Amino acid sequence: MYDLLIKNARIIDGTGAPWFRADVAVKDGRIAAMGKLSGEAKEVVDAADRYLAPGFIDIHSHSDDDVLSKGGVFSAPECESRVLQGVTTDISGNCGTSVSPSAAYPRMRDYFAVLEELKPSVNMGMLVGHGNVRAEAMGYDNRKPTEEELETMRRLVREAMEDGCFGVSSGLIYPPSSYADTDELIEVARAAAPYGGYYATHMRSESLRLIEATKEALRTAYEAGVPLQISHHKCTRSDGWQVKVLTTTAMIERARREGLEVLCDQYPYRASATTLSVNFRDWAFEGGTEAMLQRLRDPETRARIKKELDEDWTGRWQNLVVSYTLCEKDTWMSGMSLPDIAEKLGKDCSETLIDIVLDAEDKVGELAFGMCEEDIEYIMKKPYVMTGSDGGAMNLSVGGKPHPRNFGTFVRVLSHYCRDRQLFPIETAVHKMTGLPASRLKLEGRGVLKAGMWADLVLFDLDTLKDDPSYLEPQQPCSGILRVYVNGVLTALNGKHTGARAGVVVRRTNG
Repeated sequence: MYDLLIKNARIIDGTGAPWFRADVAVKDGRIAAMGKLSGEAKEVVDAADRYLAPGFIDIHSHSDDDVLSKGGVFSAPECESRVLQGVTTDISGNCGTSVSPSAAYPRMRDYFAVLEELKPSVNMGMLVGHGNVRAEAMGYDNRKPTEEELETMRRLVREAMEDGCFGVSSGLIYPPSSYADTDELIEVARAAAPYGGYYATHMRSESLRLIEATKEALRTAYEAGVPLQISHHKCTRSDGWQVKVLTTTAMIERARREGLEVLCDQYPYRASATTLSVNFRDWAFEGGTEAMLQRLRDPETRARIKKELDEDWTGRWQNLVVSYTLCEKDTWMSGMSLPDIAEKLGKDCSETLIDIVLDAEDKVGELAFGMCEEDIEYIMKKPYVMTGSDGGAMNLSVGGKPHPRNFGTFVRVLSHYCRDRQLFPIETAVHKMTGLPASRLKLEGRGVLKAGMWADLVLFDLDTLKDDPSYLEPQQPCSGILRVYVNGVLTALNGKHTGARAGVVVRRTNG
């Protein structure tokens, strides 16, 4: 007696191999058998010749991030933004920010214990953020660490790896990570090496100095002796379109030929998303968020910040959109461009940006339209590039205009770039979402379909698949995702969450 029997499916097993027809049986949360099967089951599903794939693994997620109360498993344990597009496993702690180490969670094992009690709807794994490690060791000081502080950072990384993290991440446009030099990053990443961890980096520049930033990332991983994951590889300035990523991909491919294990992730949209205050220069954040807000209130330092904003953004203000704000009086701004907001307020764009950040006490997000489709497709076709949303766990009821990547990344790659644009076969697209990230993580029991693996499954109809979430209406399920199982438990059915919360904590086991 099986728990579940899915019959008449086109199997895409996650390895990149051609699809084949088979039945899949599930027992006790795992795949019990595959092939032409008979026998009884508590639930029998006729796939009717649709595709059955492993559950998608989002290697670049921020589902642990609840600081702005816009996402994260604590505010959305059902993880509708994840499961309704087929994601069954999230890897968080990216871009140098993780929930631990922190005052709330001194060790990553403390956070894992809370997760296990919460029981989110998806499996969750973690990286440890360099920004957290640095803040714990030396606060938001913009200087080199002492040897004692550096050893504290190493110890914190070692503890996180011992607790089951997959690696260490950096966010080199975000203080305090941005205050670190390359030598510091090498030492911190090296602490993960004995455990088989990798180094994931939001590089120091994704625009004017993209090539130099890529060189730094490659050097960091090489000298630390760890694999490298380049986060959301892209070029965000039009003056570098169709030029810079040709150079950076050549650098990556040369490093791979020379033996450095370099992979990348990517989200399939022209706009990025982050906090609006990221547009201030590093010096404004020294001492932390409250110190930054105090500088905005001081007329002299405010004038300096305004001047720098004008230098950096004049001619490009139209690319910035407010995605959400936690300041109630400013919620009307969600989805509007900064110039449109400024015109309505009768201010210039830099003054408007400063005031929005102040009103919300830095709890405000942006969309920044900076990429071109030619670069997106060029990067996506590379065999070492996997899909990652750079989004997080949200429910459909979340307010504002969060980036549609939170809700539609994986379906957009499958429907638009694979089916419609025909950049690669369906088997390759699924591999980028399953087997490839699983191999990066050395994630046992997930990422491919075969007997003995955990039954994280996605049944979808390629003909009707569509990334319905948009910039104006992001909070939507994707069409064509028929069924999603997490550890053998039906979690999504025809675009609706079943209420199941069968996710587990996934930990690094190789080292």
